[in-house]
This record gives sequence, C-alpha cells and structure tokens, in this order.
Amino acid sequence: MASEAFANRTSKKLVLFDVDGTLSLARQTATPEMMDLLRALRKKVVIGVVGGSDLVKVSEQLSVGGAKMVDEFDFAFAENGLTAFKLGQQLPSQSFIQYLGEDRYKPLVNFMLRYIADLDIPIKRYVCPLGFIDIVIDASRLRVMKRDFYRVPQWYGESFKNESTSSNSTRTDPQKAGVRAAFVQALKENFPDYPLTYSIGGQISFDVFPNGWDKTYCLRHVEDEHFEEIHFFGDKTYKGGNDYEIFSDPRTIGHSVKNPDDTMRLLREMFF
Repeated sequence: MASEAFANRTSKKLVLFDVDGTLSLARQTATPEMMDLLRALRKKVVIGVVGGSDLVKVSEQLSVGGAKMVDEFDFAFAENGLTAFKLGQQLPSQSFIQYLGEDRYKPLVNFMLRYIADLDIPIKRYVCPLGFIDIVIDASRLRVMKRDFYRVPQWYGESFKNESTSSNSTRTDPQKAGVRAAFVQALKENFPDYPLTYSIGGQISFDVFPNGWDKTYCLRHVEDEHFEEIHFFGDKTYKGGNDYEIFSDPRTIGHSVKNPDDTMRLLREMFF
C-alpha cells in the first residue's frame, strides 16, 4: 500500500518516465501539452521521472511555464536515481568517482581521450579536434556525448541517432557503423576487470556507470511505498539501451515508446 502522502490518488500505482525521446525530444524542453497531460495523470496515479543526465539538465527539459521540475513529479530521479527527490525533498546521494577510485578512474578517461583523438570522423573539419565530444563526470556516471548536436551537419546527426548497437561495428565510418557501439566495445575489451556497465543513452551519448547503477537504482527509493504496480515508459528499451534494465526488471511493467507523441497516446489509452 502506498504511503499516506499519496492517499488522494485514485490508483496505488507508480508511473515512471525516461526523459529524452519519451517526455521530450533529445535535449529539448517538453511541450506544454505533455506537461498538462502529466499533471492530469498525477491526479490518478503517482508519477516519477528517471533520467541519466544531471539534475540541471533534467530540470531544464521538464521545467515548463515557470514550474519547477521537482514539483511537477512525485519522484524526480536524476543520474539514474543517484540524485533523488520525493515530493520536492532531496534524498541521500552517491558518487561515481569515489566508488571507482582515482587510480582506476584516470586510466579510463585517458583511454577515452586517446580513442576520441584517433576517430576518423568528418565533423573534425567543422570544429577543433576533440571539440565535438564532451566527457562529463557527475555523481552517478561518466557520460560521453556529442556537444552542440543540433548545430552539426544533418548527415552526421543522423549517423549518431540511428546507429546500430552491434559490437561488430567499425570505428572509422559513422555512416556504416555505430560510433558509440564501437566505442563501448573497445572499453569493454580494454577494461574487462572494471565493475562497470556501458549503456547507449538518449540520441547523442553513452554512459559508463558502476554495475547496478543503471536506472533500476531509482527503484530502491520507492520500495517502502509498496505500490501495486510500477510502470515504466522509455524509448531505449532494447538490450544495450539505457532504459533496458528498468524496462525488463521484474519489478516493473515496461512500455516501449517511439517518441513523446507515442508516450501521450499510450497514456491516454491506459489511464484516461
């Protein structure tokens, strides 16, 4: 039974959402129509959001019309739940670098920098070497992502968005093979003893995080609520995608969506 804090909901269910590709387009703000639908849904069930990005980025995408993101959801999980809020109040957090240790962290990042420098990608004609990729370290994970995604030539953006997750991809032709998938495969081969999971996320990035720190991490924050059902909506639900673990977890009922419009369609069919 859910706690008294949610006694006003007509159903004792929790509905969780991914961000990019589910509630909003990649790195864009959710539409007013989406947020209005979520507010209506919140009158019926408990709702939450779980994103791989840090709190600032998740908030930017889901703070619409002057409202604060943490006030729009009953549970707000950034960095897969390493940063967590319940009813606007922050819960305890964790740290990626402290977990891995400086002596293991430095070789990992140094390998990434060398790998990026050796990539034969035409975008280097447009910006300075390495300038097209950010390596971002926050509480839960190390994220490798392509900066200024919407400002680069369209063919290159599509090669990043539509790439295969196959580990057989070559690393030098982004139009024929998955750049991110090949990068992930190289990391697995060179750091086999590291207790890390590699996950392609969103449209422009992949994540590196400790085993078990995928999106299922957020579920520990709701265990005491004893919801009758936990639903999860995400777009990267295939194996290797950053929604796969929580989508396929036996504690959740997973729903795969194609884009935010598809999310709204399913919500209307299921709850209204």
